Amino acid sequence: MVWNFRIRIIVPVVAAALMIALLGCGGATVAVDPQATEGAIKPAAEGELKPVGKHSWPMLGGTPARNMVNTEEKGLPTEWSVKKGKEQNIKWVAELGTQAWGGPVVSGGKIFVGTNNNVPRDPKIKDDRGILMCFRESDGAFLWQAVHDKLPGGEAVDYPEQGIASTPAVEGDRVYYVSNRCELVCASTEPKKGTTGADILWTYDMMEELKVFPHQLAASSPLVAGDLVFVVTGNGVAPLMAGEKKYTLPSPKAPSFIAVDKKTGKLAWKDDSPGDRILQAQWGSPAYAEIDGKPQVIFPGGDGWLYSFEPKTGKPIWKFDCNLKSSEFKLSGRGTRGFLSSTPVVHDNKVYIGIDSGAEDLIGVGHFWCIDATKTGDLSPVDDDLDPKAAVNKKSGLVWHFGGPVFPKPDEGREWFFGRSLSSPAIHDGLLYAADADGFVYCFDAKTGEKLWEHDLLINVMDSPFVVDGKVYVTATDGTIYVFAQGKEKKLLAKNKMGQGARTPIAANGVLYVQTDEKLYAITNK
Repeated sequence: MVWNFRIRIIVPVVAAALMIALLGCGGATVAVDPQATEGAIKPAAEGELKPVGKHSWPMLGGTPARNMVNTEEKGLPTEWSVKKGKEQNIKWVAELGTQAWGGPVVSGGKIFVGTNNNVPRDPKIKDDRGILMCFRESDGAFLWQAVHDKLPGGEAVDYPEQGIASTPAVEGDRVYYVSNRCELVCASTEPKKGTTGADILWTYDMMEELKVFPHQLAASSPLVAGDLVFVVTGNGVAPLMAGEKKYTLPSPKAPSFIAVDKKTGKLAWKDDSPGDRILQAQWGSPAYAEIDGKPQVIFPGGDGWLYSFEPKTGKPIWKFDCNLKSSEFKLSGRGTRGFLSSTPVVHDNKVYIGIDSGAEDLIGVGHFWCIDATKTGDLSPVDDDLDPKAAVNKKSGLVWHFGGPVFPKPDEGREWFFGRSLSSPAIHDGLLYAADADGFVYCFDAKTGEKLWEHDLLINVMDSPFVVDGKVYVTATDGTIYVFAQGKEKKLLAKNKMGQGARTPIAANGVLYVQTDEKLYAITNK
């Protein structure tokens, strides 16, 4: 492990895994407490509920391609202060629980966020639960919540106090998310009539129906395309017991990726390509795009492979090994082989993704890949030869690669070019912005992979860069949001301290939304 003689924050195992921003079950159905559907929670003050503007951010990445770029919003703030309230660009603040990983998303005048129940909205429901909250976009008023019981399996499948880690996806009047109970949930965007409780339309219990074993917490963010909802099941290994030196996979035949009818909640197809090769967990989320006019849905596997399928049928199109053939997986992140915790991004017929090696140790050698998604079959490079022009890689989908160990090994500094990464990239105007867990932010030429600049934040990064309004927002694990100017030359514009852990910002209708562990901030220049 290389520390560069600097102090870097390493968050706990589960927290690290769930920062995929983003980067998060027994047989019971969704447990919505009856008290929460009978008006026990004080309703929001009267106010007209209507979209603040014509724009939305309805899912992780904004669109099914998952590219963390918003080209619509202008005039967003570069600097703000959470201590001085509205005097420093804070429009409103909404209270969450004490851990908030899932969201926010904005659609139809509402904002949806996943959190825990450590600051109960309903005084009659005080114990640990998974919560999905809905707020009014215009003023942050609380509208309703969905309440989910914890699983009886404890931290092995439903880690305490982590709440709902899935970023919801909204389509029309329905919101889809994965609960802490490893269920794919479809709820109305409106509360149950006359209450502030959720109107659950259907649930699909992945543990009950598919025998999935979620490693510590199911956290995938659903993707809605056509008539189907796609989700990574979260199937993974059992936590190590005292004296164990090897992970066990309780359900090696359980599917890792599924498609479900968005109207009925019935399983359309399933895939178990990772099989018994799952290294640890599957916390990533799928992406979708039309490649050369043909749709593809792309799944990041817990075996370190990226898989593409025909969305309607589940027929495989291509696969790509995001590890070197010589790599080796070891416990506690000490090896060189990793799995995919981040979400792939599709842009210009190419797929971009970085690889992780386990949440126990974020610091280590990593790889970032650009893959040609127009080909079919096994697109992996051959025998660790990462030259896309090499004869052996004629059939490969490798476009460019960045990462791997520095050779010869340096006496000082990092021993690798790119670290492990739980982040997804943002691609705009021919430039790609990426971050690794070491705390380095990079700007590449998206087509060639040429590194144009890098910046060391001196602290870990596990959330994804966000590009909007000519700026690149990057969130560090201490809650500081760094703002860079978009472009080929590095220019740091501002540092904004949120005072606690924070997630990747999003923007809609002239407002920048920043979700922290305990609060949701609406930030604007107005």
